[in-house]
Amino acid sequence: MYLLGFDIGSSSVKVSLIESEMGRCEASSYYPKQEMKITAKQAGWAEQDPQLWWDNAKMALAEVLRTSLVNVSDIKAIGISYQMHGLVAVDKNQKVLRPAIIWCDSRATGIGAKALESLGTEQCLGHLLNSPGNFTASKLKWVKDNEPEIFEKIYKIMLPGDYIAMKLTGEIKTTIGGLSEGMFWDFKNNCVAKFLMEHYGFPESILPEIVPTFSIQGELTEEAAKELGLVKGIKVSYRAGDQPNNALSLNVLNPGEIAATGGTSGVVYGVSEAVKYDPLSRVNTFAHVNHTQELNRLGILLCINGTGILNSWLNKNVGNSTISYSDMDKVAANVPIGSKGLSIMPFGNGAERVLQNQNPGAAVMNLNFNIHKAEHLYRAGQEGIAFSFKYGMDIMKGIGIESKVIRAGKANMFFSPVFRNTLATTTGAAIELFNTDGSIGAARGAGVGAGIYKSLEDAFSNLKKVEVTEPDIENEQQYIDAYNRWKEDLDKITK
Repeated sequence: MYLLGFDIGSSSVKVSLIESEMGRCEASSYYPKQEMKITAKQAGWAEQDPQLWWDNAKMALAEVLRTSLVNVSDIKAIGISYQMHGLVAVDKNQKVLRPAIIWCDSRATGIGAKALESLGTEQCLGHLLNSPGNFTASKLKWVKDNEPEIFEKIYKIMLPGDYIAMKLTGEIKTTIGGLSEGMFWDFKNNCVAKFLMEHYGFPESILPEIVPTFSIQGELTEEAAKELGLVKGIKVSYRAGDQPNNALSLNVLNPGEIAATGGTSGVVYGVSEAVKYDPLSRVNTFAHVNHTQELNRLGILLCINGTGILNSWLNKNVGNSTISYSDMDKVAANVPIGSKGLSIMPFGNGAERVLQNQNPGAAVMNLNFNIHKAEHLYRAGQEGIAFSFKYGMDIMKGIGIESKVIRAGKANMFFSPVFRNTLATTTGAAIELFNTDGSIGAARGAGVGAGIYKSLEDAFSNLKKVEVTEPDIENEQQYIDAYNRWKEDLDKITK
């Protein structure tokens, strides 16, 4: 028996097929092989055509099926992980009305700020656990204000994962977790956030039907099955935003546990049972995958928009795309801790929540033409990313999220020893790496939702760690001094 997981990112779409009993990954693939196109018509905007996600999902799945040679009739369930906070709008014929406004688009920042001022901090934080900010609801308000002819045609709005589920099943649905990440969920009253809907002038009917995160949410239609090379009737039984799903994939489900990623953006995600929030909304609280109205499981999310994308930029523009990422890691490791005073701020990918929605842009500071070379830039970039994590994790401590262990998949930035050592030593937390990712986690989640696994514990019983990075106690002071210098430089470019 096999399970499929789709991970709908902004850079690529990854598909994995796992064997359910042992949890073994039979095959994985991603498309496109180069980064997916993001359109920015104006500075601070970021849009994608949802059809790109579907087309790339089909191509990745085709490669998985060719590689695995599994009988498609043995595939029993599909799970979906997706880039959070996006906005997809469709009409009554399920036709997409405009390009999706994705997570790193910052056009609605001012709209959210005005809503917070009008509604009041106590109302917003007490019910939404966040400022309306630049989330999906505020993006929809931007469409209402600036594209009224499109807004009038909207039948339902969705998150990116809801769109993929619609393509699979023909049904438009969402989850409490999805609504919470869009600022559509009232945690105090356990219902749709009617006060924000009314403030923005949205009819409640614009939202999809709500289904449990782990549940049979629909079945693969005959049309979708033909497109995908699968069989009709496969259960779609799990969906979650990429960061809650990443935590699931690492078996981070209980209070005090922390997961991290370092892809295009970087995230630290901690689980709490207490209803807490940052009064400045620099980190954000959403419903975790196992949150219910009876059991609080809240995910506290720190997001840094510019992490792997900074490393990629350095590879292309400093290394001229002639150096591999592993070689970048090696030469960076030969540079002293602190990069000889060079600081890089990884804030060049839209407004940063951790900086109270400021968008200072990336910055290279203290560059000395007589001292610094490419390898110093590589190391300073990786240190800057780790330091931005540390900066945000200190904010998370203020609302009770602190752990001595960070779990992550062995992928992206976590391949780099420089990054891991810097993060572990400045935070004092050991980093545990696992051979898993979002698409594998989504497949396991599908097994839970379809009843193939008896419980979440059963689904992750065979998850094994592959590597541990402990804090470098011997050089701890050097790392702390470097972080403090970086933080002083950060203060110079923020208000």
